[in-house]
Amino acid sequence: MNAKKSVFFAAMAALPLAIASANAQAQSYEMVIATQLPEDMSNNEIYPALVHFKNLVEARTDGDLEVTIFGGGQLGSEVENGSEVQGGRTLQSTIMSAGAMSSFYQDYQVVTAPFLFTNWRQAWSFFDSEWFADFMSGTVEAADMRYLGTFDDGGGFVAFTNNVRLIETVEDLEGLNIRTEENPAHVAIMQSLGASATPLPWGELITALETGLADGQFNAPVLNTTFNFDAVTDYTTLTGHVYNSAPWVVSESWYQSLPEEHQQALVSSAREAIQLSHGMSGALATASWVESCERFEECYLMPDAERERMAEIARPAWQEWIVDDFGMDEARVQGLLDEVERVGQQLAEDDYRTYGQ
Repeated sequence: MNAKKSVFFAAMAALPLAIASANAQAQSYEMVIATQLPEDMSNNEIYPALVHFKNLVEARTDGDLEVTIFGGGQLGSEVENGSEVQGGRTLQSTIMSAGAMSSFYQDYQVVTAPFLFTNWRQAWSFFDSEWFADFMSGTVEAADMRYLGTFDDGGGFVAFTNNVRLIETVEDLEGLNIRTEENPAHVAIMQSLGASATPLPWGELITALETGLADGQFNAPVLNTTFNFDAVTDYTTLTGHVYNSAPWVVSESWYQSLPEEHQQALVSSAREAIQLSHGMSGALATASWVESCERFEECYLMPDAERERMAEIARPAWQEWIVDDFGMDEARVQGLLDEVERVGQQLAEDDYRTYGQ
């Protein structure tokens, strides 16, 4: 009897070790993802999409590839995260703004073109296209990063807010001092439209508006409401003159260490997560614009005709900057602009052929 008890207690003592060993074997790979956006399922589209991605990947790999998400900038700035992803050891994936992405892959700067898109479907179809995936394939060689897709940064299309007057025409921008990101493309666009540009980091923006260092700024409506810009500016106009995007990348070195079936699970899950984010992005942006009109003293939705007029002024100035000052190949710039236009025309033709005839 004592011998049987000894065997039983020995087996029970060994059980935690066996469980620990089984758990250790439960996952062979870990993917850590960093984003600047908060771990919130309702105020942005990126974090919910990443949660969906995590669920898909872990289900499709039977837990062998574990995904961990750090939101709210917990792991550092965008550029710091990008540098860590290049190593692929402590951080395997991140989502960056267009400006930060351009630090690692300069050609991404071309998507800062003013009035690049006229609607969400055109933007989504373009960013989700094989053409753009091929355009972004250069990140592998340039930065040891693999491009997975593009999220809308705050809903994509931006709106002005300012303290001086309601912007209804391009002439209303004359003489306004607009804060921009520390992005020379945005500076060139503002100056071409008759405004002064004051490049400032995000952390100095509210103070600049409170003190009069800047008259206004532009961001997606969801950011304008989330960060209470109605408390420091009176007027808002939805122009969509810039489309803010957020590319998603993964360490190429780490990606190549995965078994092929895990690579397939990762890529297909990422593509579904991107698709999921699109609808939420549009809904958030629309709701935020309605809220903007309730909170700001005056709001204005700029008509397409005036947007086209502004584009005719801003686009040549931007193209001159990106070719002459930034040094990007003119044919590569024009190729992207032509493809965006082709996508828009194709969508319109397909819609009318399918539903209008």
